Amino acid sequence: MKQNKINNIKCLLTVLMLFAVGIVTASSHREAPMISHDPLADNADVYAFRSPNDTNKITLIATYVPMQAAHGGPNYYSFGENIRYEIHVENDGTAGDDITYRFTFTKTNQDPTTFFNIRLGAQNLKTTYTLERSVNGGPFAIIIANGIVPPPNIGARSIDGGAGLNTSYSSLFNSAITTSLTGEQVFCGSADDPFFVDLGGVFDLGDLPRQGGGSKDGLKFLNVSVIAIQVNIATLQKNGLGVASAANILDSDYVIGVWASASRQQMKTLNTDGSESHSGSWVQVSRLGMPLINEAVIPIGDKDRWNSLTPYNEDPAMEAYFCNPELGLYMDNSLFGGAVPAFAPLRIQRNSLQAFDFGNTHDGLWPIRATNGGAGTALDTNLFGNYLLRQGQPRSVDLLPIFHTGVPNLAPYQLATGKAGNPLAVGKPFINNFLPLFGDMLRLNMAVPITPRNHPQFSALGLVQAAVLGLTTAPYNGNANLEWIPNMDGFPNGRRLEDDVTRIELQAVGGVVLAAIGLWYDDYLAGGPNPVTQDLLDVLTYNTGINANDTSFRSSFPYVQMPWRGTGEGGGLATPFTQAACLNTNTPLPLNLLSFEAQKQNSNALLTWETANKENVNGFQLQRSRNGSDFSQICFIKATEKDSYSFTDLLKENGKYYYRLKVLDNDNRFFYSAVKTIIFSDVTELSIYPNPVTDQMNIISSENNFTYAIYTVEGKIVGSGNSLSNNITVNTKSLEKGVYYIKMSTKDETKTIKFLKQ
Repeated sequence: MKQNKINNIKCLLTVLMLFAVGIVTASSHREAPMISHDPLADNADVYAFRSPNDTNKITLIATYVPMQAAHGGPNYYSFGENIRYEIHVENDGTAGDDITYRFTFTKTNQDPTTFFNIRLGAQNLKTTYTLERSVNGGPFAIIIANGIVPPPNIGARSIDGGAGLNTSYSSLFNSAITTSLTGEQVFCGSADDPFFVDLGGVFDLGDLPRQGGGSKDGLKFLNVSVIAIQVNIATLQKNGLGVASAANILDSDYVIGVWASASRQQMKTLNTDGSESHSGSWVQVSRLGMPLINEAVIPIGDKDRWNSLTPYNEDPAMEAYFCNPELGLYMDNSLFGGAVPAFAPLRIQRNSLQAFDFGNTHDGLWPIRATNGGAGTALDTNLFGNYLLRQGQPRSVDLLPIFHTGVPNLAPYQLATGKAGNPLAVGKPFINNFLPLFGDMLRLNMAVPITPRNHPQFSALGLVQAAVLGLTTAPYNGNANLEWIPNMDGFPNGRRLEDDVTRIELQAVGGVVLAAIGLWYDDYLAGGPNPVTQDLLDVLTYNTGINANDTSFRSSFPYVQMPWRGTGEGGGLATPFTQAACLNTNTPLPLNLLSFEAQKQNSNALLTWETANKENVNGFQLQRSRNGSDFSQICFIKATEKDSYSFTDLLKENGKYYYRLKVLDNDNRFFYSAVKTIIFSDVTELSIYPNPVTDQMNIISSENNFTYAIYTVEGKIVGSGNSLSNNITVNTKSLEKGVYYIKMSTKDETKTIKFLKQ
């Protein structure tokens, strides 16, 4: 009788699980109903970027188990057993994974006699993993067995103390980085959640930034479970080629699509001894590619179904959610724009060029289809026009390719620079991450050079900032040629840890990409002289109230920061750190770099720097670049007792030169100085960066002596000065947001440049 009762319970549980599997699936910070009840299998985020300190490699990161409080005892967070965590890579444009990485985790109770998680050198529970890899849909092969997952960062007594593990957490974290049999670097473990967003505000009917003030990072001081893989570009490229073989920096053959998932077996049975049994086929219960799609694009009625699908079998009917996005209703004064005052700066084009209406359910660029007005472009009805031009679905022309196919390097998807007012003309290339598959993946062109994280024009706004530079800033806006622009490697071309994806996606819904290609906002009159109107400035200066992560990132793999400590302030980091995050530890370098300057000395470059407190510093690597992105060493100067150093770089040709210092200590840690620029030219050249500016502006000249004055659009002088060197940094913090002009003069030239203060 008792056994029959147990069997009945098992049958009932089996039926319930089969029913649940039929409707379950979700991902990303509890973004769908069913997965919010299964956090161990919940995708949080996906990142894919070219590694900043090893540019022949790509870093892929998938995070799971969101919103982990550092003080989460007695049952600390970790990966789950009986779950398949997978990172998928597609590289040839045909449906199906070309490379799949599969992780499964096992927990071993080293000390079942204690309620503490760590005691006397033993962990309760200790987690290890197996990593398998499949290529071209073939069988899975084990490439890491018994990989180590660091324990939770409980506190000093558990980690550092003699009654605990008697080591440092940085040692545990770094020793968990493993090399697979096929050469990938791999890390699995808890880390600071790199995502940042005001969760409270965004789900309070879009109150970003909070109108009453006090925006808060909903993920501050919280950890997440991280799977990170660093892999050679040649391994991911469809023909096995390294990046040196790329035809150009937007080579289509180097585009990959990346997405992550978690799967469970269909049936789970709860046994009377407290254990679980799992059986049946594996079913995907969580999925994520592009960030925030399931949170802010897919409506609640389809969220669970969305995550049961893959990019290779998505329901085409769901594309309508991109073409008429719900968020668009709150960025349109004729609809519900007044209901969300925080979105007031974001107003979709309803009368772009006095011809095109991109408001929800209107026709956008559909009218050009009647005459095949997009002939020769991506909108050609013989190419992608039937997919991108849809009557009554206006955002099919911009949001659909951004989030669902990638964007090709074809007109009209090029910057307005060089288009002479015709948005359908060929312009300046700035993106190509197109894969001919209609599904949600994070698409990355691996050929695009990185933007160094200490580059003066590095921006968390990713491709939006690259577009701004390509439209407004010399030298990028001076031609329509394909050339590297800072932040071309940023979201939505892949996703860097630093990228502010919430702000970028809201700007995209607000029509910023349409403006970038020449479909300007309504307050611009077609044929007018200045498309940088107030509506455009409002979109570019919009912010969500939370614009950066709550801590810095490491400068080497796995790049995510160590997890917050359970006994520290606000969670507390394992060890102190500074923005000069070092190679193998978070302890800051002891050196103070007081200054680093680059000046013209006849036809050569004189580099000088001042230091203090050089304890344990090994020396200074001086690096030079011609494009501001790819730096190489020109000399190494050993640290001595003196505080002043100099080096003369003997140059042989004119042009622009970028310099930086790499400061190294005796423990192989390092940090970089700010980048300095010198221009050598037969003609005087004056320029500024960045543009737009925030707190400071850099002015550079080919002459060592120049003056400058900053004017409002009404002609009022709000700042002036002079420089005896060829570059100067000007504090712009006191300037109000808006458009200004800077007039710069040398003995041979006067130049005026317009800039935007954010």
